[in-house]
Amino acid sequence: MTIDRFVMAFAGTVILISLLLGYYQTPYWLWLTAFVGFNLLQSAFTGFCPLAIILKKFGVTPGQAFG
Repeated sequence: MTIDRFVMAFAGTVILISLLLGYYQTPYWLWLTAFVGFNLLQSAFTGFCPLAIILKKFGVTPGQAFG
């Protein structure tokens, strides 16, 4: 699995979990959803993604976006 796919899978998982927590626990969890969405948006324009940097240090195969 490349860094690109791992980042997308991780972001999708965090979004779904925070939506469930926001529905069943407290709406404050929706701030996590907003944070992940904002981070995805800014990384599309800047190419900067903290998770991609961490994964690269662990030796995960780079993809097209985070090479």
